[in-house]
Amino acid sequence: MPARAAYADTFCEEILPAVSRTFAVGIRLLPGELRAAVRDAYLLCRIADTVEDAPNLGADEKASLLDGFAACLTDPSAIGSLRSRLIRVAGDEAHVRLLGHADLVLASFACRSSESRAHIIRWVTEMATGMRRFVIAYPEGIRIQSLEEYHEYCYYVAGTVGYLLTDLWREHCPSIGDRQYHALRERARAFAQALQTVNILRDIARDAEHENSMYVPEELLREHGSAHATLIAADRSSQNHAAVRHLMRLAWTDIDHATAYLVAIPRRAASVRLFCALPLLFAAATLRELARHPGATVQREAVKISRAEVKAITLLSRCSVRSNRALAWLVAHARLRVVSVPFA
Repeated sequence: MPARAAYADTFCEEILPAVSRTFAVGIRLLPGELRAAVRDAYLLCRIADTVEDAPNLGADEKASLLDGFAACLTDPSAIGSLRSRLIRVAGDEAHVRLLGHADLVLASFACRSSESRAHIIRWVTEMATGMRRFVIAYPEGIRIQSLEEYHEYCYYVAGTVGYLLTDLWREHCPSIGDRQYHALRERARAFAQALQTVNILRDIARDAEHENSMYVPEELLREHGSAHATLIAADRSSQNHAAVRHLMRLAWTDIDHATAYLVAIPRRAASVRLFCALPLLFAAATLRELARHPGATVQREAVKISRAEVKAITLLSRCSVRSNRALAWLVAHARLRVVSVPFA
């Protein structure tokens, strides 16, 4: 491997856990070229997402950066003219560092197979295009108006990832033929959107206060006697909880479809099954806790599953990865009660 490519690969490996909440562990379980392709795709998505969320940029600047970034996917050399603008994007330290070294992510991406690059270009471009539409539509901060718009937003920021991953599975996993691929593709969007909805529900107050973005649809809030203006107001807590419960029901439905996606992955692709099982189980457990503490979603209370449950889910997923029945049981269990290992 040339020195530049080796340096880029090392950077991508080092930055991954700093910018990922749950996916870094799963990505490192994947084999060889599949691991590298998913890692690079994830980091490219994080670059686009960081630009979309940047608190110090106006809508026009975000749109311009997203356009420029999408162009870099087909012409990595274009990053030279974009880098001076990316390093001015505000965010946490890890994400600022990621944007400052976007050239290394693109250099690593350039080492992937032509087929992997084509999948990544298609879906990351689709994501960036959708993000651009929303930042232009809501220059003062995203304000989702309807359930239809909510589903559209989730498609761009998450559903695209579901399709991207599914295309990479087919390329790199011999056990995923046309029949298995089409079965997975039918549920790929729901798989990714289940994870996205849980993230939205968990971060309602943080998104409103720190990113000036509100993803609970305005029409849904109004149906229950509230609005974006009173989303985190104490005197509208019961109304806001009712609207949030509606999104929770949508999330549970997507988790059902996501479980079907998981068990449709061939048993021989054990690493891919485990990659998908971990974030799905973490999402199911988190949604369970959000349902138990409905006020926390709009009252600045952090709802997280315990480290002990994370360890138990990780261990039991590894033990169950080749059994459809065991994986489905584990998801069903996580929906109802804390996952634990009796002998731990």
